[in-house]
Amino acid sequence: MIKNLYIINGRSRVILICLVLTSMVLAVFAQVRSHEFINYDDYDYVTGNNAVLTGLSWQNVQWAFTTNQASNWHPLTWLSLMLDRQLFGVNPAGFHITNLILHIANILLLFMVLKKMTGALWQSAFVAALFALHPLHVESVAWIAERKDVLSTFFWLLAMLTYVRYVKQPNTARYLLVLLIFALGLMAKPMLVTLPFVLLLLDYWPFQRKISRHLLVEKIPFFALSVISSIITFLVQQNTAMTDIDAFSLNGRIANVFLSYAQYIGKMFWPQNLAVFYPFSTERIPFWQVAACVLLLLGISIFVVYLGRNQKYLLVGWFWFVGTLVPVIGIIQVGSQAMADRYTYVPLIGLFIMVSFGGAELFGKLRYGIRISAVSAAVIISALMVCTYRQAGFWRSSITLFEHATQVTQNNYLAYSNLSNAFGQKGDYDAAIKNGLESLRIRPNYDRPCYNLGMAYYFKGDREKAIYYWTETLKINPKYPDANYNLATVFLAKNDTAGAIKHLQEELKINPNHTGAKKLLSELSANHQ
Repeated sequence: MIKNLYIINGRSRVILICLVLTSMVLAVFAQVRSHEFINYDDYDYVTGNNAVLTGLSWQNVQWAFTTNQASNWHPLTWLSLMLDRQLFGVNPAGFHITNLILHIANILLLFMVLKKMTGALWQSAFVAALFALHPLHVESVAWIAERKDVLSTFFWLLAMLTYVRYVKQPNTARYLLVLLIFALGLMAKPMLVTLPFVLLLLDYWPFQRKISRHLLVEKIPFFALSVISSIITFLVQQNTAMTDIDAFSLNGRIANVFLSYAQYIGKMFWPQNLAVFYPFSTERIPFWQVAACVLLLLGISIFVVYLGRNQKYLLVGWFWFVGTLVPVIGIIQVGSQAMADRYTYVPLIGLFIMVSFGGAELFGKLRYGIRISAVSAAVIISALMVCTYRQAGFWRSSITLFEHATQVTQNNYLAYSNLSNAFGQKGDYDAAIKNGLESLRIRPNYDRPCYNLGMAYYFKGDREKAIYYWTETLKINPKYPDANYNLATVFLAKNDTAGAIKHLQEELKINPNHTGAKKLLSELSANHQ
């Protein structure tokens, strides 16, 4: 009877696993439906983006394929956000739900891909569960601006699924379909440039294809698309997102690479002190820390290469992790973060493969190994669900998110700046001033808290301090949006028409389409004449 049940339940178990995975994810992430927009990138992607706010139209589709907004070229991400706007209006719940649906789709795709490649049901299910419920992945799911993460990963895994079919029954149509899906993924986020490298790893294991010139030639079109995407990304980011090379020394960036790899591994096993932003330390990283991280990475690499002759999944998993992090590891610094949880969304799959398949092999040698592995898996998944539910809760609002960031990191000037902005929008100007001043204490030449302080003092009725901080903002960043316009309104209130006109003209040099500045300048110019 048990044997018959096993046979009958072959497909049913797959369906049951998919239902359980989906249910666990919903239990943890359903809370995001009531979460707000975040005042960190959500403005660029949705709330302050006119193309997204006006929904799908031919003009906006053209914009999506030609803009470098948010320092990226990812037209499919823009189109998906426009579609959400079309369906749900400017309601954060709709955008959050789409992110969650994509995450669930990625989980099920990952499970099916691994099962089809390896035939290992429970190992594949455990990898999918770790991917689904790890706290490091909260950022990719709970942050609307990270639509590009969950959307591009959907195409990544879909390309892998198609590649499985191609490997089993090669033909031109299937090959071109893999290439097409890969191209679509690159148009959602350029981080997919490492997929050709991962396909080569999969050729080694689990496909065990003979490594030959044919396999390399087969991947040339994929690598060509990766090169094209990398060039486009470099051109888009070099004038917008790339941090000045003098801001962080080459030695500092290289040291941070090794430190980041080690910290990602550490946070995978012990996910504590997770934050939306990790400041890049301006202090020199101690040599012993860098040396320890280098030895750790070198030791793991030697270990997996040695064992990889028999346990090939170890070699594939490790180099999946190391290789897919390369575009965002910080050798070329983009932004001022030292690392980011969202960067682990795809790379951690490699470590999860090592843990799941390695654990199954290890427990399989023990008496009662199956029972021990089942209990261990249940404990790990339960613990991850608790941690992830808690971490997702911090994304409820900008205030809860950045207050948490200040508690788990040091000298987080961006978190204090965004808190200043969030409290200002809530009308708590004293808290806005307190956090703005703390941000400036940590980083004196930071334009955003200067601007936020100007706003807070203006609404408190202190025009002189508002003028001071907006003027300081323009000293730091002469092209800061709205600073000149705000100064113009204050000068106008002080009956200084000439000063108001001067700042309005400066604002229009920065933003020629500023409707308010145009209208006010026109009125003042007419009256001045």
